Amino acid sequence: MKRIPLYLLITVLLGACANEPTKTQAGAQVEDRTAQKQATTPGADTKPLLPPAESSVNPLKDPNNILSQRSVFYDYDSFDVKPEYKALVEAHGKYLASNPSAKVFLQGNADERGSREYNLALGQKRADGVRKILSLLGVKDAQMEAVSLGEEKPRADCHEESCWSQNRRTDFLYQGE
Repeated sequence: MKRIPLYLLITVLLGACANEPTKTQAGAQVEDRTAQKQATTPGADTKPLLPPAESSVNPLKDPNNILSQRSVFYDYDSFDVKPEYKALVEAHGKYLASNPSAKVFLQGNADERGSREYNLALGQKRADGVRKILSLLGVKDAQMEAVSLGEEKPRADCHEESCWSQNRRTDFLYQGE
C-alpha cells in the first residue's frame, strides 16, 4: 500500500523534470526564434511574419510582426485593396484561420469629402472588401464583423491630401485588445 504513493510521487517528479528544457535546448530555441525573425514576407512590407504557435510574444502586439500593422489604406473614392496591402490582409487571414477563437472588427473609414451617407456607404464597402478576402482565406464569418464609421473617426484632422489619405482606411480591431 505504501508503494503506490511513492510510485505516484516519482512519476510526478519525473514528469515535472521532463518539461524543463536543458541549456542546450533553450539555446536552440533562441537560435530558432532568431532565424524565424530574419524570415520576411514578400511585398511592400518587410516585417517578419512569425507563425503564431512558434512565437513566445503575441504576434498581434509584436512590433516586428506584420500582424501589428492594423490598417489598409485606399485611393480616393475607392474600395479596392491595393496590391501593397494584400500581404497584410493575407497575414491577418492566416492568423484568424489558425486561431478560430479570435474575433476581429473591420472598421471602414472615409475622409471628410462627400456626404455623410456616401461616406458611410463607402466605409462599409471598404470593410466588406477586406472581409470578403479574409473569408476566401478560410476565416469563418462568425470571427468577423464589418462596420462603417464613415468620416466619424479620422486618424488625421487637417483638410488636405496628407490627412485625407490617412483617413481612407479599414482598421483591424481584435476583440479583447
